[in-house]
Amino acid sequence: MTFILEPLAGRYASWLGLSAEQTAVPDAPPDQVRAMPVVLRMEKAEPPSRTPLLEAAATAALAVCLDERAAEGGEWHEPVRTWLAGHIRKVARRARGAHWRAVQDLPGVTVEVAGAQARALLPCRVADLPKEVARLQVSGSDLPLDEPGPAPADLPRLLLNPEITMTVGKAAAQVGHGTMLLAALLDKDDLASWRDRGFRCAVRPATPAEWARLYPTDPAAAWRDRTVVVVRDAGYTEIAPGTVTVLAQWRR
Repeated sequence: MTFILEPLAGRYASWLGLSAEQTAVPDAPPDQVRAMPVVLRMEKAEPPSRTPLLEAAATAALAVCLDERAAEGGEWHEPVRTWLAGHIRKVARRARGAHWRAVQDLPGVTVEVAGAQARALLPCRVADLPKEVARLQVSGSDLPLDEPGPAPADLPRLLLNPEITMTVGKAAAQVGHGTMLLAALLDKDDLASWRDRGFRCAVRPATPAEWARLYPTDPAAAWRDRTVVVVRDAGYTEIAPGTVTVLAQWRR
């Protein structure tokens, strides 16, 4: 049986040799663009903290891909496989109240971290977004910075680029890319260990010194020597194409 993230691992290997400009994704008509909707629960009266919400989104995105229903023969396999064969675009939207409850009926996985909730949904064509998702807003999905403290030593780290500013919606998509790339490159034992921990991760803003120390001049060597993968943005929104948004580090 083929590992569903295997095509992503193969593309990452070839992508490492490209310049930042070459990683930009060309425009495509909406009927050809597929995306994974990531819905962030952001109640007006009690908004979540930023870091737990990002961690929930990062975990939920990977959980959909590695759900048993996405395995070969499962009911989610075809839409997930088709999406993974192209660009792993994600679209984050915010929901509250009845709108949040409505998306719980759509195929996907909800993850809660320290009271913050995010639901990653089955990828689909952007033109075919369910009405429960299409009516949700993309803008306004921002939260103040928090102080989460040191990252637990037994969890993978997703370090945010300290030199750029991202809304929480943009950051949610980027850390979701990070968990998927990590999972695609792990061996079976490490992946099983991570699955046992519910694919939990630690999202943290990198300090400039930490970013400089971990930022790879040779991305291939960075994975081999330090188990670090690089997330580059395609440039759809907010930031320039080819910008490195996240360094994802597996820690044994």
